[in-house]
Amino acid sequence: MTALDLFRAKLAEAPLIAILRGVKPDEIIAIGDALVEAGIGIIEVPLNSPEPLRSIEALAAHLGDTAIVGAGTVLTVDQVHQVAAAGGRIIVSPSTDIEVIAASVAAGLVSAPGYFTPSEGFAALKAGAHTLKLFPAEAATPAVVRAQRAVLPKDMPLLIVGGVTAGDVGKWLDAGANGFGLGSALYKPGQSAAQVGQQADAFVAAVKAHRG
Repeated sequence: MTALDLFRAKLAEAPLIAILRGVKPDEIIAIGDALVEAGIGIIEVPLNSPEPLRSIEALAAHLGDTAIVGAGTVLTVDQVHQVAAAGGRIIVSPSTDIEVIAASVAAGLVSAPGYFTPSEGFAALKAGAHTLKLFPAEAATPAVVRAQRAVLPKDMPLLIVGGVTAGDVGKWLDAGANGFGLGSALYKPGQSAAQVGQQADAFVAAVKAHRG
């Protein structure tokens, strides 16, 4: 299965990306298993975490196609290549960096760049992005998403990242969002796998309740 096919399949199952900023290699397997058990199959290890490539390599090998594992806070083309070498299959970045997007696509990885304005969104799409990440969502509203959805391609997944809680998901989905990147509301450094699993359960349940 290609990285893009796996991403689309996991997004359809549960439109949630776990952002494990600060996770350590010696805890990544237990936390990854807890997320998959809860129903989250897209996992991002930001590159400003301790030894992120070790975590990505270990978790990607452990989970295989059970989940798609990759990196966040990817800022350079060299980092794209490092993530690919570690077995990562999704590249999440905080900005619309055309070179990073193009390198991700060329390497057969899923490209999920951050954007905030329609101009940035269309530039990312032109470069080959597979999904768009509205970031930081704290500075936006569902009304912004609704307005952007009027012009963005209908088949382009739009993910909300930044400050999302389980109680928020309905209003964003109603506005046209397709999913969420979950940071500190899902995982904070030092939390146990059991705690992360409980928080993941709450988000998955909120999405399921909205879907009916």
